[in-house]
Amino acid sequence: MNFFDAIKICFIKYTNFSDRASRSEFWLFYLFTSIINLILLVVNPDPYASVSMIFTLATVIPSTAVLARRLHDINRSGWWYLIALTVIGIIPLIYWFCKKGNQGENQFGDQPLA
Repeated sequence: MNFFDAIKICFIKYTNFSDRASRSEFWLFYLFTSIINLILLVVNPDPYASVSMIFTLATVIPSTAVLARRLHDINRSGWWYLIALTVIGIIPLIYWFCKKGNQGENQFGDQPLA
């Protein structure tokens, strides 16, 4: 999956919290949002600038959806993201985001890149 396909898929499936997302889809979308946020920060250092806030609000639902789908790919519920509320919970989340997805079908659907 290339960079632009990952972005397109994430925006097409922006309300889909039930399928699976591959590692490349998750990380490329995360890279996209990080690059745009960095550019907006350089252009206007005020984090509450209207363009920056509009972009953040426009990507919060697609980001959460791809995050839940990524957890589904390793056969975990999307609700596991709530362990990020504990500081130590970020460590297993990063590990799970980097982990290879389950082969074949699991309870959340077919393999995303099959």
